[in-house]
Amino acid sequence: MRIRLALRYTAISSLVLLIVMSISALLHIEKVQKVFTEKALREADVLSEMILRDSHHLMLADNNEQLQLMIEEIGRTPRVKRARILGKEGIVVFSMNKHEIGTTLSEKDESCSFCHLEGSKALVDVPIEKRSRTFSDDTGTQYLSITRGIYNEPSCYTAACHAHSPEEKKIGVLDMVISQDQMANLAHTHHQDVIVSTMIMLIVLSFCHYLLTKKYICDPIQGLLEQTQALSGGDLSARVKHLSGDEVGELGRSFNTMADNLAQAQIELKDWGNTLEHKVEMRTAEITDMQGQLLRSAKLASMGELVAGVAHEINNPLTGILMFASLSSKTPDLPPQVKDNLDLIVSETGRCAKIVRGLLEFARESFPEKKLDSINRIIEHTLELVSHQIIFQDVDIRYHGEDGLPDLEVDTDQLQQVFLNMFINAGQAMPSGGTLKITTKLLEKKNEVEIIVEDTGAGISQENLDKIFDPFFSTKAQKGFGLGLSVSYGIINNHGGHVDVKSREGEGTRFTIYLPIAGAASLEGPDKEGMSS
Repeated sequence: MRIRLALRYTAISSLVLLIVMSISALLHIEKVQKVFTEKALREADVLSEMILRDSHHLMLADNNEQLQLMIEEIGRTPRVKRARILGKEGIVVFSMNKHEIGTTLSEKDESCSFCHLEGSKALVDVPIEKRSRTFSDDTGTQYLSITRGIYNEPSCYTAACHAHSPEEKKIGVLDMVISQDQMANLAHTHHQDVIVSTMIMLIVLSFCHYLLTKKYICDPIQGLLEQTQALSGGDLSARVKHLSGDEVGELGRSFNTMADNLAQAQIELKDWGNTLEHKVEMRTAEITDMQGQLLRSAKLASMGELVAGVAHEINNPLTGILMFASLSSKTPDLPPQVKDNLDLIVSETGRCAKIVRGLLEFARESFPEKKLDSINRIIEHTLELVSHQIIFQDVDIRYHGEDGLPDLEVDTDQLQQVFLNMFINAGQAMPSGGTLKITTKLLEKKNEVEIIVEDTGAGISQENLDKIFDPFFSTKAQKGFGLGLSVSYGIINNHGGHVDVKSREGEGTRFTIYLPIAGAASLEGPDKEGMSS
């Protein structure tokens, strides 16, 4: 059986208390016993003194009969076991036991020994400690034996009845034996009271100690143990409710703090588990976008090499065709039909030349010539170029450039070409009018400048949204070659930036361009993240 802490602690404390109180009780009993013995000795000595004083006058009057009657009367007292007067040479002169009158005691007798401690010479004025002794009889009754010398006073050796010379100091001895039963009973009762009171105090102290220990130590520890077992069983709501201001209370507060931390960690684990699938999906989508961007970059690089070769091969014959067709169309006396055909050849050849020139611009891998310039100034200058074109006559252009934007390290002409392509595409997407919003903003945390170009045009379908940066892809039929956004994409990459595009059919399109602030741009532009939709 498990010994509870309160019982074990109380048992140890009670044992210590028992030892301490027992020693204290023994010392007290011994002291009281000594006091009782001294008191009994003093009382016996006073009694013997009174007897001697009473017998003094009888001895002077030589009234032996009356003195014998007095001794016998003293002997009838319950406490007096023996009373006698010894004369010189140890002869019993008076005694409560008449049969021993006239007998002689030796110097070794306990009634005479106190006077002859140093030989046969009788001692005078012996202290009471040497004139008394305590002994017990066969029944266990305790007695106090006390003797008192009868000294030769002037009234004695001058009286007519005595023949004592003045040189004699001691002429007799009073010998008494007094029963100590009453004193022993009193001492025994006192000893019992001390032992009983000690045991009662020990029991009361132990019981109070047990209750206090149980209330202020064991119960709080038991409560903490129960809450600890509940917490280990998975109950994260387990808390110690009653906290004291001592070390046990501090332990309870530490437990509550630990339980709070465990509950918070459990909640975070559950939240993390609940969102793990979503995070995996998001990360998968990001990886898919990155793979698409890498494929698009590889595709553009391969297409650029192919376009460069094709454009170079086509450009020379187109130049010859254009030159000869132009010269031939200016020959006089040509039939009208021939002249019209030659003009058509010149027009279409010029169109082909523009396509080839666009191909060469797309395939050119020259690095931008960067210098510090204001992005707001570039956008404002581009808007001045396009705002008067007929496609913007019904378009509400709203431009908001954030003040205090830092200058960027850019190729001004290339960025102007990017904005020109985007503005014209937006205007062409709103043939019936709409709103074009251009906004610039500083992103301090990302160390970038954000440029938003948003229109309210026809929008782009989801299946075409991933293709808009591919070369030769266009949703404008015969109005374009599909190279504007591809060239813009390459320019922004070469500037260390990237482009985001969001669009829905019938709701418009939003392009977001991110360009790094001067000093943060990466020279490896094509390796940065490109477009995400």
